[in-house]
Amino acid sequence: MTPPTTVPVRRALISVSDKKGLLDLARALVAHGAEILSTGGSARALREAGIAVRDVSEHTGFPEILDGRVKTLVPQVHGGILGRRDLPAHVQQMEEHKIAPIDLVAVNLYPFEATVASGAGPEDCIENIDIGGPALIRAAAKNHAHVAIVTDPAQYGEVIAALENGGTTLAQRTKLAGAAYARTAAYDAAIAAWFAGQEGEVLPPRMILAGEKRESLRYGENPHQKAAFYTDGSTRPGVATAKQIQGKALSYNNINDTDAAFEAVAEFDEPAVVIVKHANPCGVAVAPTQAEAWDRALRCDPVSAFGGIVALNRTLEAEAASRIAGIFTEVIVAPDATAEAREILSRKKNLRLLLTGALPDPAAGGVVVRSVAGGFLAQTRDSGRITPDALKVVTKRAPTSAEMADLIFAFRVAKHVKSNAIVYVKDQSTVGIGAGQMSRVDSARIAATKSADAAKEAGIDHPLTQGSVVASDAFFPFADGLEAAIAAGATAVIQPGGSIRDDEVIAAADKAGIAMVFTGMRHFRH
Repeated sequence: MTPPTTVPVRRALISVSDKKGLLDLARALVAHGAEILSTGGSARALREAGIAVRDVSEHTGFPEILDGRVKTLVPQVHGGILGRRDLPAHVQQMEEHKIAPIDLVAVNLYPFEATVASGAGPEDCIENIDIGGPALIRAAAKNHAHVAIVTDPAQYGEVIAALENGGTTLAQRTKLAGAAYARTAAYDAAIAAWFAGQEGEVLPPRMILAGEKRESLRYGENPHQKAAFYTDGSTRPGVATAKQIQGKALSYNNINDTDAAFEAVAEFDEPAVVIVKHANPCGVAVAPTQAEAWDRALRCDPVSAFGGIVALNRTLEAEAASRIAGIFTEVIVAPDATAEAREILSRKKNLRLLLTGALPDPAAGGVVVRSVAGGFLAQTRDSGRITPDALKVVTKRAPTSAEMADLIFAFRVAKHVKSNAIVYVKDQSTVGIGAGQMSRVDSARIAATKSADAAKEAGIDHPLTQGSVVASDAFFPFADGLEAAIAAGATAVIQPGGSIRDDEVIAAADKAGIAMVFTGMRHFRH
């Protein structure tokens, strides 16, 4: 038989943890002649509001037991939900066992994710694993030909409108059923991830990804691609947790680039500015003031900075805001901004200002995922950080203290540059960045060329790389890449080491009289 198109709601079961919008939904149900069955806190909230409600235990003739763990897991409830109204055998059995049909189920689940996020202990987390709720949701969703399943207060408006038109339509119930299964899948994914974490498994045998659509985007990387932004419930400060103060809606590329910029700027303790273009830093600097850090970061590559993303690791101040607003900038992201800075930027109506409230911890763990045909790759976040005592001097000359500080700075920047990455640094500012080349020597040469162009732009009569240090995200497979850096004016080098030709590369460094240190740690970024 063909399922009915419109199903009036004569009986509804309500059991919700999130009480938002509950009274509006319940009043609409009662106004349209529905009997409401409910439990626990939901029933209490309805009664306190003067809404007629019948306890599930009264309806079933079976009391809530085991501290409320068992209250809806009974045939009178699940039979009322799962029974098919179009099958005479089902109708007959429901009548024989005095099982009344239930036409709408409104359930949202125990707040397991919020409980975990609060730092609660294992016992509290386990008690917030909902059992009856998912069972009700899945039952109603399965029988959506006859039953409407409502799992989110955001759906109440649509349901109330349907009641005004005589009941829910099959199209509406199908849509609600799909959303219901997505919700229970995400809930189970969160529980599975928590159990894996309890066992110390970062990459468990079965990984389940779940996200909630935050917004649909105009398009993806290109206008012919569809895109949306999903959040996964994690609390790592960044673009997903930020509050947008002003500006146009973020694009797919804006979100990707902003994430890259904010993760990079969090590497530094001093006031820092990172400028990103197409997911690569094109200028990074630290300085005593934000304004100076901005000026020095911009000097590295003022051409690429046009239309870029700017990240800061301090509350944005007025002077820095004024200078940043002096060129076309897509997004500024910072932990906060002063009232004066906000007022200055408000004059740039299209500029997006994002405030995150905090910085991400570069040393914190986590998993990053990338899709491939037929599956996805997962790896732990690159949280590696080098310190001076971890470095191995491999040349006859050791770096000076100033060079050592710049080397560490350069290697931290290289961690955020697409491979093959070469980063020249002088006085805690990038002066040349080569990114994403197939050959490391090409990255070294491109960075030097861009440095020369930037020097000309600034009216400086020598390349900015003269007297700089240089970082390579991975080892030099041949001496030619190092020789290109030496030709650009580098006086010290930091690289992971580990090539079969390390001796050849070290010999080239010694011949030029420069210092070189090995980190033993690689920072590939693809």
